Amino acid sequence: MKISIFGTGYVGLVTGACLAEVGHSVICVDIDEFKIEELNEGKLPIYEPGLEELVKKNSKEGRLKFTSDHKEAILSTNLIFIAVGTPSAEDGSADLNHVMNVAKTIAKSSEDKKTIVIKSTVPIGTNDKVRNLIKEVFKNEGKSELSFDVCSNPEFLKEGCAIEDFNRAERIIIGSENTETLELMTQCYSPFTRKKNKLLTMSPRAAEMTKYAANAMLATKISFMNEMSRIAEKAGVDIEQVRQGIGSDSRIGYEFIYPGCGYGGSCFPKDVKALIKISDDLGIEASLISSVNKVNNQQKMSLFNKLNTVLNNNLKGKRIALWGLSFKPETDDMREAPSRVLMENVWKKQGIIQAYDPIALGECKRIYQDRTDLEYFSTPDDALIDAEALVICSEWKEFFRQDLKVIKDRLNRPIVIDGRNIFDPDEMSQNGLEYYGIGRGLSISL
Repeated sequence: MKISIFGTGYVGLVTGACLAEVGHSVICVDIDEFKIEELNEGKLPIYEPGLEELVKKNSKEGRLKFTSDHKEAILSTNLIFIAVGTPSAEDGSADLNHVMNVAKTIAKSSEDKKTIVIKSTVPIGTNDKVRNLIKEVFKNEGKSELSFDVCSNPEFLKEGCAIEDFNRAERIIIGSENTETLELMTQCYSPFTRKKNKLLTMSPRAAEMTKYAANAMLATKISFMNEMSRIAEKAGVDIEQVRQGIGSDSRIGYEFIYPGCGYGGSCFPKDVKALIKISDDLGIEASLISSVNKVNNQQKMSLFNKLNTVLNNNLKGKRIALWGLSFKPETDDMREAPSRVLMENVWKKQGIIQAYDPIALGECKRIYQDRTDLEYFSTPDDALIDAEALVICSEWKEFFRQDLKVIKDRLNRPIVIDGRNIFDPDEMSQNGLEYYGIGRGLSISL
């Protein structure tokens, strides 16, 4: 099939590369000409394990192309994916400007029938808005005779394992009630459903809501466990034992019940806020989802609050070692990352951050430019030198293998504040380290 994808961000690139890998001819479109130039040279704007190799392979073999010429892409394809960003607006709603602009562009350039697939995460009713916009443009452009359809196909990709998620999806949701469109989408995804039919068809509005509901459910599990960790810490209970106790219940399971320093990234924070706004607009008081958001915001402050308390509210001129800048391992994404909350609050107290991350140092430099109170290190051990404490914000695998003696010897004070419960409290204590985890280790009165 000949497919075009508007948007070369996280979702667009992964979708384009995976569809090309199974034999489709894919054109990825972006208005950023510099980004397109870089992609044509094999340079990706994001880090995702395995993606660079997949892009280079399929580009070389001619199945994957990148262009800023939207008209060429539209005229040469009939199945068009919209995979642009829908960032949070000031009121928490999803900003649909990019989606609507792409829809308008498609409508203006179309000369034959098009099937438009909304891959972006969008509020309930966006399919209808896009449909109405295209009808209006067709009417104004004298193209009323042209037919088209709009389909919802939300993505369910986890950063760090997105290619695996796409290739071995648990479900592929198609929001359409048009028989011809459903047949086209079945054909598009047939290479991914040979062993098992993973296609779930539903109305466009149900598909749009499913994406938000799924992310809100996962965010709820995280915030619930983080709230349990605060109770456990005050009650002198090791939350890890509680996690194992409840996770062994098949109705609960072990996924998304690891206590930590709060969720971040491009999806959960944005989608939870958008769902709250959708509920408000419908006149529904979304008490549970609002609480999930509130708990997460509180949790993101937990590392700084512990650090500030342990150092007696005196961070001025103090150096703080920070391991893990990305919001999770296997990505360089720092959007809504707990590390940013920690750093920005340390800077307010005139402290200095000594940062290490295997992948995200470049992204951090892009965000914070040339701050003199932020220093970068090429190894985790070097980031410890002259620091008053070590704070861990994301659980990269290499952190689990660190020598506890080296940590103690290099720090000015043997203080470790672990936002991901990487280490065992007893082992830390035996090695002379003051260890403050999330719901385990030493307790602090905040």
